[in-house]
Amino acid sequence: MIATHYNIDFSQHYLADYMAARGVGFLGWNTRFRGDEAHFLLDHALVDIATGVRWLRENAGVETVILLGNSGGGSLMSAYQSHAVNPNVVPLAGMRPARGLDELIAGDAFIALAAHPGRPDVLTSWMDASATSEQDVTATDPSLDLWNPQNGPPYSPEFLERYRAAQVARNLRITAWAKQELARLSAAGMTDQLFTLARTWADPRMVDPSIDPSTRKPNWCYMGEPRRANRSTWVIGGSSTLRTWLSMWSLETSQCRAEPHLANLHVPTLVISADSDTGVYPGDAKAIFAQVAATDKAFVSLPGDHYFAEPDDARDKVADLLAGWVAERFTVS
Repeated sequence: MIATHYNIDFSQHYLADYMAARGVGFLGWNTRFRGDEAHFLLDHALVDIATGVRWLRENAGVETVILLGNSGGGSLMSAYQSHAVNPNVVPLAGMRPARGLDELIAGDAFIALAAHPGRPDVLTSWMDASATSEQDVTATDPSLDLWNPQNGPPYSPEFLERYRAAQVARNLRITAWAKQELARLSAAGMTDQLFTLARTWADPRMVDPSIDPSTRKPNWCYMGEPRRANRSTWVIGGSSTLRTWLSMWSLETSQCRAEPHLANLHVPTLVISADSDTGVYPGDAKAIFAQVAATDKAFVSLPGDHYFAEPDDARDKVADLLAGWVAERFTVS
């Protein structure tokens, strides 16, 4: 089993010891972008993952490689498998593809564990739709403010429709600006620039537990109370280059959205939802399951937060499930 994330260190993944104890080898693998989310480029990350898979096949003598797509790694590893079987990932316009991009070695199975539908999707669903300016973090449209009592919670279907549309519009505005700015810089002989993003802890599901219901803690997100988190500098996608925005975060241009890649997944696939997750919701897991093309696929919801740190036996239950699922399909020594 190999697990990789966009930027989080998976070399000491919380499931490694649990799986090894059950007879399933585990490689927590990092790309060159570990701790450097701001410079992420998908084609380079896929080549780095391929190095890990190739080492397992050619050096460690592993016969069966299972791609574990945990959290953000779900869309990343699905992109890896998708390109390995049907090359489709291309570099950003004006950039050369990463060396070895078309030499990826496919995995034999895929697991989506507490995984979201992709970085552009999760960022957009968490974006504060009421933010009216990327330059002024205080600029707000009260009619779209989650914390304006006139809007809820609970939130009406009409409000949610307007809110979701405004989130998409915000992502698209940033994409349009990034394209224009990149063209301007290129004309001046420069390659890229960093920019910041604010207010990205504002998914209505974080505030209103009646939306996509689960056993999660109400009015909570990965950074605590959403209203406070949304006003802090600890945000998802808080720093990015123009190229990285277009490669990872943009709804329009990013290839880090899982849906098109899941259509190329024909290997045995297991989708696991964490029922107390405060950032990835049952609807996300169900969408992933529906989009997987494999005929041998299963969906399971388990008690646990995003990291299965709670309840106390959550990780054992996940590991038991994974080991049993693997043993049914492959020889475990």
